[in-house]
Amino acid sequence: MATEILLPKIGFSMNEGVLAEWLAEDGASVTEGQPLFLLEADKSANEVEAPASGTLRIGAEAGETYTVGAVLGTIE
Repeated sequence: MATEILLPKIGFSMNEGVLAEWLAEDGASVTEGQPLFLLEADKSANEVEAPASGTLRIGAEAGETYTVGAVLGTIE
């Protein structure tokens, strides 16, 4: 079963954020806890970790703005 990669809420007032950069390529093998993407929100940048281990399937474009909870991809 695939694990969804969701845009997390990092700050109290955060409603959306910019997926600045993927730190792994589509189809790459990732490990739970590995830095997965860079998220820019509220004048800060944060590395977001993989929620599971498996194969990364990217579903969102870097450089775009997404709402909190948006599905950015999956780990199969």
